Amino acid sequence: MGAGHGHGHGHAGGRHRWRLAVAFALVAAFFGVELVVGLLSGSLALISDAGHMAADVVALGAALVATKIATRPDGTGRRTYGSYRAEVFASGFTVLIMLGVSVYVVVEAVRRIGEDVAVSSGPMLVVGALGLVVNLVCLALLRGGAQESLNVRGAYVEVMADAAGSVGVLVAGLLVGLTGAGQWDTVVAVAIGVFVAVRAVMLGGQVLAVLGQHAPDDVDLDAVVRDLEEVAGVAEVHDLHAWTLTSGMNVATAHLVLCVGADATAVLGGARATLRDDHGIDHATLQVEVTPARECHEATW
Repeated sequence: MGAGHGHGHGHAGGRHRWRLAVAFALVAAFFGVELVVGLLSGSLALISDAGHMAADVVALGAALVATKIATRPDGTGRRTYGSYRAEVFASGFTVLIMLGVSVYVVVEAVRRIGEDVAVSSGPMLVVGALGLVVNLVCLALLRGGAQESLNVRGAYVEVMADAAGSVGVLVAGLLVGLTGAGQWDTVVAVAIGVFVAVRAVMLGGQVLAVLGQHAPDDVDLDAVVRDLEEVAGVAEVHDLHAWTLTSGMNVATAHLVLCVGADATAVLGGARATLRDDHGIDHATLQVEVTPARECHEATW
């Protein structure tokens, strides 16, 4: 006997799609400016930040597409959980882009070792300041959805890293202008690349945890078992599984062994309320048993 609810979930990423759209327009408009100025000024820091801006454009575009796919009704009848995982895949794509940009910057910096690099600091300062303003506006837009959607969080982290890149460009421009040493541009570019790589690895860990169907970080499985066993009529809980379908959508399955004479309908209602109210699990598939099923004890996973 199972219990659950329909799949008309409120979708966190879909609610914040407008934020992604505005951020996408701002970043795409600025990317071309930074790339052209970087090439004309010879600044690796500007070029690396422009590459990161390009990653932002692709990442935000992928996030927009993913939120559209995730909210699209399934007409095949095969996607029993809908297309919500599209957001997670988009976040993974963002991670790959960020790592690619980081590798390019570091490789280019190594290639410049020993070269006499001439860099124009004036354009670096102007474009760096303008880029920082654009990134801060985008961060303000995306912050509202970053806590609810892994997809929006991926875009937020990407823009945050780019804001740090803009600060790096400003620092590089000041150092080059004050010292006349173009090597500062290369040093700052490497620092930007390393920072972006670290942020990418952190986000990648979150993506892999979702795809690997790990228990959500905010769900204490031992506490879930204890609370379910305290539901009136429950004698034992086993075969508990909990995972994240996409951001803000935790799901679970469990077997509940009933006490003698317990009302199965009342037990299911109480268990669902416990999972929803105490542990943030809105969708649960629960099976009630009079005695533990033999196959449960014989299962090897």
